[in-house]
Amino acid sequence: MEKQHSDPLTCDTATGLCEMPGLGNTHQKHGAHGNEKPLKIIYFTDPICSSCWGIEPQLRKLKLEYGNIVEIEYRMGGLLPDWSYNSGGISKPSDVAHHWDEVSTYYDMPIDGDIWLKDPLSSSYPPSIAFKAAQMQDNEKAILFLRELREMVFLRKKNISKWENISVAAQKTGLDVTRLKTDFEGKAKALFNEDLQLGRKLGIRGFPSLLIIDKKGQQQMIAGSKPYSVYVQTITKLHSTHSKRPYDASWQGLFSKYASLTSREFAELSGTPRKDADSYLQELYVAGKLQKLETKNGALWLSK
Repeated sequence: MEKQHSDPLTCDTATGLCEMPGLGNTHQKHGAHGNEKPLKIIYFTDPICSSCWGIEPQLRKLKLEYGNIVEIEYRMGGLLPDWSYNSGGISKPSDVAHHWDEVSTYYDMPIDGDIWLKDPLSSSYPPSIAFKAAQMQDNEKAILFLRELREMVFLRKKNISKWENISVAAQKTGLDVTRLKTDFEGKAKALFNEDLQLGRKLGIRGFPSLLIIDKKGQQQMIAGSKPYSVYVQTITKLHSTHSKRPYDASWQGLFSKYASLTSREFAELSGTPRKDADSYLQELYVAGKLQKLETKNGALWLSK
């Protein structure tokens, strides 16, 4: 399923990137800016980036095991400005539907491509700007908000370029919706443009891209979806004196930390063999201990 052209909505499973057309990959130095933790990750992403959804299991495990030494700074990449292009066989929203279904299988993360047939997004800029507005309120809530937006578009087939859906996600994650709307229409646009400019400066050509920087300014780039071991090796290379920290990998511990998990995420975080994860989670659901959102390409399990 390798793509032949640089098309932002056709993500290349060979590289694990949703690639922006016309951008080079010459990475410039970017300082650590005195971050308190030993390592800083500048994470370039986009709310509708399917490869970014694909690395959620790895990213969540990274936060559990290395969150005490790694600070993650989220930056928006601007994956889909609008539909004024024709590249790589993608010229209209309906062209994305089948591709998203294929990517869902490849990453073993539920994605329902029917959003592009039912209520297609005109751009990924509105939810990206909304995320910057959320960051102005509370960074941790902004990350929860981004997760909610992703679940809405990938699983619930909701058009997150529409304010009515953005506001629902904001309310659910405890944000001040009135303030969010004000910032969304005001200062957040400039912050989003700053993210785009930084991405161009650093030569970011696709998403996910994670620039890992230590206190001395040494840096490593991880571009595209990679196995968890690659993230660990890179962190160890920059900060060899620290070992991973233990965490509660029981289902109770994981669902108290994360309100929702896919089967792949649960397997990654709990150490449960992937082939056993669905049946185990189904038993918990039948016992009334979890809630379940079923989609045509897999389930999302939710705490009660």
